[in-house]
Amino acid sequence: MTTKRSDGRRRVIIEGITPQVDCGLFPAKRTAGDEVRVEADIFTDGHDAITASLLAHREGSDEWTEIPMHPLVNDRWEASFRVAELGRYGYKVQGWVDHFETWRRDLLKRIKAESDASVDYLIGAELVAEAATRALGGDAVWLRERAAVLRSAKTASELRIHATDPMLHELVLRYPDKRFATESNPELTIVVEPVRARFSSWYEFFPRSSSEKPGAHGTFADCEKRLPYIAEMGFNVVYLPPIHPIGRTFRKGRNNNPEAQPGDCGSPWAIGAKEGGHKEILSDLGTVEDFKRFVAKAGDLGMSVALDIAFQVAPDHPYVKVHETWFKKRPDGTIQYAENPPKKYQDIYPFNFETEDWEGMWVELKSVFVYWIGMGVTIFRVDNPHTKAFPFWEWVIAEIKRDHPEVLFLAEAFTRPKIMYRLAKLGFSQSYTYFPWRNGKHEITTYLTELAQTPVREFFRANQWPNTPDILTEFLQMGGRPGFVIRLLLAATMGANYGIYGPPFELQENRPVKHGSEEYLNSEKYEIRHWDLARPDSLREFIAQVNGVRNENQALQNDWSLKFHSTDNDQLICYSKESDDRSNLLVMAVNLDPHHSQSGFITLPLDELEIPQDRSFEAEDLLSGERYLWQGLRNYVELNPSIRSGHILKIHRRMRVETDFEYFL
Repeated sequence: MTTKRSDGRRRVIIEGITPQVDCGLFPAKRTAGDEVRVEADIFTDGHDAITASLLAHREGSDEWTEIPMHPLVNDRWEASFRVAELGRYGYKVQGWVDHFETWRRDLLKRIKAESDASVDYLIGAELVAEAATRALGGDAVWLRERAAVLRSAKTASELRIHATDPMLHELVLRYPDKRFATESNPELTIVVEPVRARFSSWYEFFPRSSSEKPGAHGTFADCEKRLPYIAEMGFNVVYLPPIHPIGRTFRKGRNNNPEAQPGDCGSPWAIGAKEGGHKEILSDLGTVEDFKRFVAKAGDLGMSVALDIAFQVAPDHPYVKVHETWFKKRPDGTIQYAENPPKKYQDIYPFNFETEDWEGMWVELKSVFVYWIGMGVTIFRVDNPHTKAFPFWEWVIAEIKRDHPEVLFLAEAFTRPKIMYRLAKLGFSQSYTYFPWRNGKHEITTYLTELAQTPVREFFRANQWPNTPDILTEFLQMGGRPGFVIRLLLAATMGANYGIYGPPFELQENRPVKHGSEEYLNSEKYEIRHWDLARPDSLREFIAQVNGVRNENQALQNDWSLKFHSTDNDQLICYSKESDDRSNLLVMAVNLDPHHSQSGFITLPLDELEIPQDRSFEAEDLLSGERYLWQGLRNYVELNPSIRSGHILKIHRRMRVETDFEYFL
């Protein structure tokens, strides 16, 4: 092995840097304004002191910010930097043997033992003189003078005073000797996205079902009228299924009937007809200008519009004729439609990502995103991304974010964990999860802990949905109104990102197309529905209350603080969240049983939550307004689902005593 001599003198070892995703192959994720805490194992041979620093910069800038690192325990060091702007940041760690710090540390020990000798100060003088050669201006002059003093001082007390002068220590550290510094490699990366990537409340609805007139096809004008209703419930993302022309060939009928009847409107995910494809709007909904007004109105109400991107086509899509090679052909010459045997989707053709013209196809698919960004859309919910080539997603997301770092991508990938995680590493901002099917205490605790408290969280942001147009779980089918309340409480308080498919959710639609199915009866995927939003049994007000709590409490706007706490009843689940500065602490207790009252004691780790053990503390229910006086580790909870299924408790850590008031003075 050939090694430069200087390399052999780089004695500091740097390992175990966090955050780091797959040895730096992929970036970690943060949102604008976040503080990025970087840790690393840093050590050297022997007993010399070492110094370390964190270097950070915005991608494309040659200006690096250097932040001193501080030792923790067992050779672990840490430092932090703040990411203020969208885009990419790079960071790396430096470490070097600090001979001056070693000398000063040992000198202090010798002074304490009264074993310091004149030669010790001569060694220090050399180190200070070397620092003077690296210093600038007046600092260099002052350091040269200090070196001379250390060489010429006559008395031990004089030498000790000058050698231990804090200003000398500060100035030498300002000009470190980094000739043999070790620098971590490769440079690691952080992708910084809008805060909405970390905290969002989604509401999905079908535009064609938005008309106030039963049976009429909804328009964007009708959607505009629906927006205040959604905003009043506290949502900040409005998500629309595909809004494009729908294919007529092999169009699906009601309840997924393979044979459509006259008047059936088909599935919005069967994209494309003679009127156009992914860059056109279904004429029944309105025009491009109507859509832009809808987006603007949502923005006025504090909401972003998310649009569904489904990279698949109906047999009528113009791509089929113009780019025939983009699709697989069977031996009989027909194009291969989508299948998941025994299910057949004759109304959809998947793209062939092994086509000879893959580059041309990639460019065209990218242009779909670019087009809708031009229409004011900055959030895309991507349909089944796991059925498209991973290299495509890595390329297209990087391309889009290079020019539009404000754009977010939600992956609708209900598939195996490693695939979901890979998509997140490739750039998807958020992902659907297995939350709809996690109903028991143990499975909820295990799964959510994995997402919130393991290295997965560095790249994977969960978006928790209790229902979707494809998913009506058995829990919702059989849980009645309390079942919907329970699942909303869990999704909205466990997940900083969550969403519901409405109006079926707030109106507690729970009829499956058949027993054992998760498909809705009379699903909006295949027909227009009319919804009575003013129904007295609607969960609208409850949803607004829960979202209000989310919007007012920083604790619910992050996932990383989620921690579960012990209960003596497996039908009761308890967990807490707190803000980054720990000033806002919420404790949630939820009855997982939609049919029966459940009670028991919850145990809180008071020391960990910084709650005094020797005083009472107040638990304020942000849903009911009730206040409870709790004391000690264990406190009693009883929840009747016919009255309330859960508590969102704001913890006031310290109750006031007489010494807090003026009259005590």
